Amino acid sequence: MKDEIRDLLDKAAESVDAGRILLAADHPGFAVGRGYYAMFYAAEALLASKGLRFRKHAGVHAALGEHFSKTGILNPKYHRWLLEAFAARIQGDYAVDVRISSDDACTVLSRAEEFLGATRKSLDTMESG
Repeated sequence: MKDEIRDLLDKAAESVDAGRILLAADHPGFAVGRGYYAMFYAAEALLASKGLRFRKHAGVHAALGEHFSKTGILNPKYHRWLLEAFAARIQGDYAVDVRISSDDACTVLSRAEEFLGATRKSLDTMESG
């Protein structure tokens, strides 16, 4: 596995850990952001495995759908979760009239952990196949 991919996976795991700390400190809006970034870094790792890099979030979102969800390499639910977490992150970071619940943050973080696990499994399969 290339160093770049390993570094992205490490960063994704660290983001989940940071999200759990933020949630425990009763900051669910910011915890959602860390959950989103965990998924985002995992998506970047997948794309990097195909030599693909993007400068914008929308590029990563679209390419994940095109190269991994539509092809069946990755369950399409992970693409949907990434997009849902992005919307929640925007609310958590910028909305002042919307509160992210602890339950919602816990869901995003649990999904991020599962997404990361599926990413590792997909990368291992691609390497061995």
